[in-house]
Amino acid sequence: MRLSPAYRTLRLLRQNGDVGVYDAWSVVRGCRCVAKVLRSGRFDRPAGRRALRAEAALLLSLSHPHIVRAYELLQRPRLALIMETLPGETLSHLVRRTGPLRPRDVAMLGRQLCSALHYLHGVGVLHLDVKPSNIVCQGGLVRLLDLGIARAPGRGVPGIGTATYMAPEQARGDFLTAATDVFALGAVLFEAATGAPPFRSDGARNRYEQLERRAPRVGTVRRHLPTALSETIDSSMEPEPARRPPLPVIRRALERVSPPA
Repeated sequence: MRLSPAYRTLRLLRQNGDVGVYDAWSVVRGCRCVAKVLRSGRFDRPAGRRALRAEAALLLSLSHPHIVRAYELLQRPRLALIMETLPGETLSHLVRRTGPLRPRDVAMLGRQLCSALHYLHGVGVLHLDVKPSNIVCQGGLVRLLDLGIARAPGRGVPGIGTATYMAPEQARGDFLTAATDVFALGAVLFEAATGAPPFRSDGARNRYEQLERRAPRVGTVRRHLPTALSETIDSSMEPEPARRPPLPVIRRALERVSPPA
């Protein structure tokens, strides 16, 4: 499929609701890129168009070393968001391949995600889908992907997000704040430190568990973690948003485990 004279698709990477994500070639840049293309036929819905345009407008307004870059939004012949191709592998693939990360690497991962999320929150946006498959790692550099459901703080819609990582208030559709992303950050660090997510992957059951009980303590799954790391992960997944630490506090705690270079 040729998107325009400047881009041609090479292969379909995945389909997700209204969009297909393609490995693509930029003729102008002479390099690979990623194209998030609105699917045709019954998938070409006004809501899908609005969502892709909103994601494009947000990404094109951002500039941060730990957030994927967008190049442009194509209007014809099909609506398509063009983004950079990132080298490396997703955190989910890395953990499956290697098992739990070293404590210093978990802390370094967390510091970079704190930086990206703090930047997003500073421009009035919550990510709301922080998870290992939306994080790419390569040579010590972490990049956050997929702002498809990102939005301003406010009342949520029950269950919108990824069940294994969403905060209780996100599962319920309550008021969403920066603390909602903090919970997901804690769940990601839990998985990086232990090799498994804090909750089971069954969506409906997972949402029920997060509403009814707290996540397991990370130290009970992987012993002998540095105290600063285990306490940070545990506190980030407190059921009550007000009890979760803000991102600057998390970052400083993680710096005690993995100081900035």
